[in-house]
Amino acid sequence: MKLIGITGPTGAGKTTALQALIDLGALIIDADAVYHELLTRNAALRDELTTRFGNVFAPDGGLDRQKLGNVVFGDPAALRDLDAIAHRYVLEEIERRAAQAEAEGRPAVAVDAIALIESGLAGRCDLVVGVIAPAEVRVRRIMAREGISEAYARKRISAQKGEEFFRAHCDCILENNADDTPEAFALRAHAVFQRLIEQ
Repeated sequence: MKLIGITGPTGAGKTTALQALIDLGALIIDADAVYHELLTRNAALRDELTTRFGNVFAPDGGLDRQKLGNVVFGDPAALRDLDAIAHRYVLEEIERRAAQAEAEGRPAVAVDAIALIESGLAGRCDLVVGVIAPAEVRVRRIMAREGISEAYARKRISAQKGEEFFRAHCDCILENNADDTPEAFALRAHAVFQRLIEQ
């Protein structure tokens, strides 16, 4: 079974790429969703966050993002500690789910994570696929998808890693070109992932 890391900037077409993997029988694990799920049900993670950052949970039991943000933003050491704690628990859960998928006979598990490379999770993957698209295409897509202004869309994109970062750190690049239709990109993604799974 292949463990495939999927990363790339917003608006590049990761959702379409992931659907191609689902069609091939892969299990998709959204690292961000795993983290949010663990925050609600993993007592050890909650205890570790409270020990390090104080009471950062709201009265309803959910994470108080503003309270945690006030502690970690502006304090690089605290932010590093938060990342280290979160990444450790998320990685353990991903490995548990991947083992279960392998036992079920799935051909692949795909881990969808924005910070796949920066978190060190890429090192646990058999291969890393970067999904990229030209910045102008991404601007139009996220404006349409999220109903945001062009200025805000450009701000979001400029805050993310550029194409060169993904080209330098990924084993394979899946490019969603300006003249691609969603259908053409989906077919290309399917062909690329089928080849990678069968290697």
